[in-house]
Amino acid sequence: MLRKRLRMTLVFSVTVVALAEFAVLAGMKLPHFGGTRPSADHPVLVELFDSQGCSKCPPAEIELNALADRPEVLALSFAVTYWDRLGWKDPYGSDWYAARQLDYADNGKGRLATPEFVINGRRVVIGSDRPTLDDVIDKAGPPQAGPDISADATYVHVAAAPAEGWAATIWLVRYDSRTIRTQVSAGENSGRTLVQRNVVRELIDLGRWTGDNTLYAVPRVHLPGLASAVLVQRGRGGPIVSAHKI
Repeated sequence: MLRKRLRMTLVFSVTVVALAEFAVLAGMKLPHFGGTRPSADHPVLVELFDSQGCSKCPPAEIELNALADRPEVLALSFAVTYWDRLGWKDPYGSDWYAARQLDYADNGKGRLATPEFVINGRRVVIGSDRPTLDDVIDKAGPPQAGPDISADATYVHVAAAPAEGWAATIWLVRYDSRTIRTQVSAGENSGRTLVQRNVVRELIDLGRWTGDNTLYAVPRVHLPGLASAVLVQRGRGGPIVSAHKI
């Protein structure tokens, strides 16, 4: 079913990506509830959906690499798989990351395109327009109206908070914070060496949260040396209401 959905999107994806460098979808400034400012404990979430097989993605990856140095930003690179057919299979790609991007599209965050930045699950920037991206990040602030999160190697604790009748998904994200260099030998980026940071290697659904004080068991680590973060997201493809770096 997942692959069928992704195949259906490819008909219009090619056209969208061709226009990616010109399109910017950004909204109005979000209110800051309770005066919360971005910090390492309350970072702005920036998700980049990209692919090593996409010729327009390397400039966006450079932008994400720079954002990875900002402690008040949680910058994550999700490699999608639908460009693998162009001749280069992204070694970090996953159909689940492509499905996550499709969930955003299904929730009104634009059409499927790469490179695409999604900020706090609410605002979208297509392409690699750094001034626009910085402006959207600064106006968004950290995710708001969500629960406090704490975690260790064994459990994730999501504190009680008003849920206002909605259920949230608790995501555990494991990513490689090192600088990764990949020599691409085929496809649109053939002959290039791509430099990436904060490449997501695992996206784990820990369960639902409906407002109660809740503990979630942390699954064992399959790849050593990864950094981790926890996201609280309304449903599938909804806004991020809390984010926490572990």
